[in-house]
This record gives sequence, structure tokens and C-alpha cells, in this order.
Amino acid sequence: MGKKALLLVDVQNDFCTGGNLAVPNGEEIVPVINKLMADGGYDLIAASLDWHPKDHGSFVSQHPGKKVFETGELSGQPQIIWPDHCVQGTKGAEFHPDLDKEKIDYIQPKGTDKTVDSYSAFRDNMQDRLTGLAEYLQEQGITELHICGLATDVCVKFSVLDAAELLPGVKIVFVEDASRGLSEEAVNTAKQEISAAGIDIKQSAELLPEKPRPAICPRPPKQRKFGR
Repeated sequence: MGKKALLLVDVQNDFCTGGNLAVPNGEEIVPVINKLMADGGYDLIAASLDWHPKDHGSFVSQHPGKKVFETGELSGQPQIIWPDHCVQGTKGAEFHPDLDKEKIDYIQPKGTDKTVDSYSAFRDNMQDRLTGLAEYLQEQGITELHICGLATDVCVKFSVLDAAELLPGVKIVFVEDASRGLSEEAVNTAKQEISAAGIDIKQSAELLPEKPRPAICPRPPKQRKFGR
């Protein structure tokens, strides 16, 4: 019998309100994810963490004269310049404090090599090196994988697309309301790419088992009163 897993992508402080690379209303997904973890019937829950060295080559601090979100270069390839974020060992790299971390079975760090960025939880942006997550999920016998987190249009999208490619035979589902993106336009574009790859887009409520309705006890029939 197949197994079902949930993958949480980068639900970290730096991607939530007040963080160095905040996704608008990113923290709103935390209670949705907590409910999925509690009631979704998952055999395994995995989570990725952006886990950068402090001198990561995608950081604006490493590109004098550049501004955030401009295009620079990293290892000879075009690179979006990001605010310094999710630095190893900092509060910004920690999971959001309201996330029910006790339910997470496996944590996959990514972006640990300063010479290449890693949006996907499965491999780096050069597509040269795998993180090991795909192999782990295959070893666990996973046949269905639900993916959500931050941000829809960057790390979540690339994780979803890579999962479909690297996990043949596994049903991949993108959980839309358990994810947030940097802009509405970018999210819509990401959803189009995900759909074009033949990947299902679902809402969390569609993935939760229906609760049985309480039985309605019929009222006892009224008893006729007879006089003496």
C-alpha cells in the first residue's frame, strides 16, 4: 500500500512578516499547515530549510553597487540579488515559532554552498547536485506528495516541478492555500507552469478527510394518554 507525505518548503522567519525577505502575509499559512499536519493522515512530514552561509553569493552584501532584486552573476550564471536571509544559526533561518515542529519527521537543508543558489528542496539551481530528498522519499515508499510553503513563485514552484521530474510515479499535489508568493502576478504565472506540467493544484480542505456527521437520534413518538 502506498504512503502519503507532506513537504513544507521554507516556512522560516525571514520569509514571514518582519523577516529580511518577507513574503506578504507569509505567516498566514502556518495554521493551515498545522491543520494539514494534524488531520491530513500523512505517513511522513518533511520540511526544507534555506540554510545559507553568511557570505552566500546570492546576497546583496556580496555584490557592491548592486541593489536587491537586480540581476547579477553567480558562478557565471545570471543570479537574482537577494537580501541577506536565512543565514545559518540565525533567528531568521529558524522555522516560524507557531509551526508545529514536533510533527516534522525529516529536515532537508538547502543553499549551503555559497557558489550556487538552491530554490528547490531537491537540487541546486545549476541542477548539478541533488540534496538527497528525492532519494529519501523513494526509500520511504512515498507514492503521493503534497507540497506547500514559501514562496509560491520561487522555492515552492521549483520544488513542485522538480518533484514531478525526480519522483516518477509519485502523485504530486501543490497545496495553494498553504502557500504564499511575492506577488499576485508571479503566483499566477507559477500556477500556470505547475498546471502545464500536469500537476494537481488543491486547497487544503480538499485534502482533509471528511468528518463523519453526528448521528441524529429520532425523537421518540409521543405517547397517547388515556384516561381511566
